[in-house]
Amino acid sequence: MDGLKLMALDASDLTVISAQMQDAITKPDQIDYAPAARRLTIVANRFAWDAEQGGGSATHERRKTALSFARVTAVRTIGIRRGDDSQALSLLAIRFHSDAEPGGTIELVFADDAAIRIDVEVIEVQMADLGAAWETRFKPRHPAG
Repeated sequence: MDGLKLMALDASDLTVISAQMQDAITKPDQIDYAPAARRLTIVANRFAWDAEQGGGSATHERRKTALSFARVTAVRTIGIRRGDDSQALSLLAIRFHSDAEPGGTIELVFADDAAIRIDVEVIEVQMADLGAAWETRFKPRHPAG
């Protein structure tokens, strides 16, 4: 299967990217904020939910993926040790909050109460797989309720 390339221009589109990025693993040193370019980029190893066949397969896939946020006006983090190459961050969801669309705050929610809050003029997010998938035996599981 070829890699995914997705773009979000509204909150509905962003929910699709959130679903594909759920359980992606990254580290703080893979997060780059370029204030002059008004862009935040994250490189992560995403679990390839799009490759799941629905059966009880013993193998699954991960892919290196770039997630890019444009028209960023501010970035705030909670529970993230900037530049740390040992802290593993597991992405749970990407959410959009707005009092005055088209602008608002995109929130990346990670396990262990970590988060990134990105203030944006508008939603303009790109997700692109960067290479071939690799096999993993481990499928993320989430407790019910």
